[in-house]
Amino acid sequence: MTGKSTRRKFLTAAGASGALALAGCVGGTGGATNASGNQNDSGSGSQSSEPTQLKAGGSSTVYPITSTAGSVWSSNPAASDEEYWGPSQYGIDTEKRLADYWAGLYGFEATGSAAPPFDVSVGLSHSGTGLEKLKNRLVDIGDSSAPVSAELPDASEEELNKYTDHVVGVDAQPIVVSSEVYEAGVKQLTAEQVRNIYTGEITNWSEIDAYDGPDKKIQAIGRAEGSGTDTAFRANMLGGPNAKMPGVDVRKGQNQQVKTVVSKSDNAIAYMALAFVDSEVPAVSLSFDGTVYKPGENLADENYPLSRDLHCYTYEGTSKKEASFLRMIISDFGQQNYVETQGYATLTDERRKKQLDNLPDTEN
Repeated sequence: MTGKSTRRKFLTAAGASGALALAGCVGGTGGATNASGNQNDSGSGSQSSEPTQLKAGGSSTVYPITSTAGSVWSSNPAASDEEYWGPSQYGIDTEKRLADYWAGLYGFEATGSAAPPFDVSVGLSHSGTGLEKLKNRLVDIGDSSAPVSAELPDASEEELNKYTDHVVGVDAQPIVVSSEVYEAGVKQLTAEQVRNIYTGEITNWSEIDAYDGPDKKIQAIGRAEGSGTDTAFRANMLGGPNAKMPGVDVRKGQNQQVKTVVSKSDNAIAYMALAFVDSEVPAVSLSFDGTVYKPGENLADENYPLSRDLHCYTYEGTSKKEASFLRMIISDFGQQNYVETQGYATLTDERRKKQLDNLPDTEN
């Protein structure tokens, strides 16, 4: 994480791809010790054989948030570094490095160097995989762009209660089309038209009145089953998380893959996270219940049908290590630097306070 290109400017310009580039910064050799002198944190303060690392993974939608936060955490910038930390800008009274401050709230001691008290590693898959890995203790935080109850519909209430939900932001999921389709006049669709495309009732762009181009079959792109984006789309647009989508031509596991397919096609439509929209994959307006929702204007409106919370789940409680990282993201500092920069909507003050109150109490 070097050079004169600042994180804020870089991420604003590059969007989610910036987080992917920054992911290479994740890692290091920080040796974690807590206030009791024990290495790492299992949530109980007892001696633990866990590696000195916090692992997160799952949703490609949540990934830009946790990956960027993890990258900056592991670089542990000094308080004087106003591009990456600068705590006084956010009303935080400390001279500590970034990770030293947030981990110190839960009793972790600084290493005495630029290395953080513990490193953060963030993997990329999709929501269902992240939640399964969380259950199997392969990660500490499971990123998900849909509620665990929707991702794991067959799980018992007892099993679902083992997952602790931490909402870190809000995504206004857009509908995107190929540039050729957009230029041919399809800059707005109705919710009914989108439903009919994905249920197979509309199969050609010539059936869309606004389209002024050649007779062309619609290529409907879907996310992989088990993806939080797919689950949210079915629930919000088609009536339920298990709704049938016979109109789908191809499914992709990650937002990045969807973007690639749409940008290289001349007849595609897709749904994906807002963070991945750019000139190569233009978003269209959506008419729903008498209101037109326009990209860049009102997609974050609570009545927008494809608005959904972004989740970071922990399992069987939340450890001090998990809480310190999540508190940073949910704080006003984290919302401005890791959520808003990715094009997502930040939590309201009321929701942010509620999420912070749901975390374990700090020690300092």
